[in-house]
Amino acid sequence: MSNLQEIERAVSQLSAEELADFRSWFAEFDAETWDRQFEEDVAAGRLDDLAKRAFQHLREGRCTDL
Repeated sequence: MSNLQEIERAVSQLSAEELADFRSWFAEFDAETWDRQFEEDVAAGRLDDLAKRAFQHLREGRCTDL
C-alpha cells in the first residue's frame, strides 16, 4: 500500500472535528510550501521574464485595475 493510500484511509476515518483541524493544518502547510517554492523561484531568476513582461505591459497601459 502506498503512502498516499494510507493517508487517504487515515483521513477518511477522522471525526468531523479532527477533519476540520486537519484542513486547517494542511492549508497552512500548503501555503508555507508554496511560499518557499515561490521564494526559491524568485531567487533563481525563474520569474524575471514574467516580471519584465508585466512591467512592460504596465508601461504600455495594457493593464487594468482589478
